Amino acid sequence: MGIQISPSILAADFARLGEEMARVPDADWIHVDVMDYDFVPNLTIGLPVVESLVHATSIPLDCHLMIRDPDRWAPGYAEAGAGSVTFHVEVAAAPVRLARSLRALGARSGIGINPSTPVAPYVDLLPEVDMVLLMTVEPGFGGQPFLEMVLPKIREARELVRRSGCDIWVQVDGGVSEATIERCADAGADVFVAGSAVFGADDPDRMVHTLRDMATRASATRASATRASAT
Repeated sequence: MGIQISPSILAADFARLGEEMARVPDADWIHVDVMDYDFVPNLTIGLPVVESLVHATSIPLDCHLMIRDPDRWAPGYAEAGAGSVTFHVEVAAAPVRLARSLRALGARSGIGINPSTPVAPYVDLLPEVDMVLLMTVEPGFGGQPFLEMVLPKIREARELVRRSGCDIWVQVDGGVSEATIERCADAGADVFVAGSAVFGADDPDRMVHTLRDMATRASATRASATRASAT
């Protein structure tokens, strides 16, 4: 699996979501931030909109649920046709059961981890999930500056994934741009959520390519350095 870019429609024009998604035809995913004004201090879109978005694009939906009761609501997003559904470990009551349910419904399962939440306590969940999403801003609003403090956590997550032997993606979400993506890729991320950087660009699809190329180069440099240190 190579580098993947998942533009976040949180930064798109909500009145024209179908047209906005069509502006990034070469994106790997469309990132959909679902917020409930309870787990995070913002209210965005929910299941009915996702059900419509599935039919408005051929790009798979990457649904990030920042909601209080994912055990109850997350399966519905998989049933609606989302290709990936991420729930937060901070609020999941039965994360193993939930992850297995999402997979059984045909979606990739992901766990989301806030900046202040450590990664290590959740290492036993890795065999049950397909992706670890690390928030690189405080969740709730787009356009926030990238938190440098999360870079060591990205490295830690990548190392834990390597030790697990599982094929798991490491996603970063928040403040991802031309100024930050290379550092994230160097730390071990391979899936990048970018909102303002993409939809705020004059040519969003060209920005998708630019970000992917930058991350690919940084990731290749990291891999070469890792191989060199092992010899």
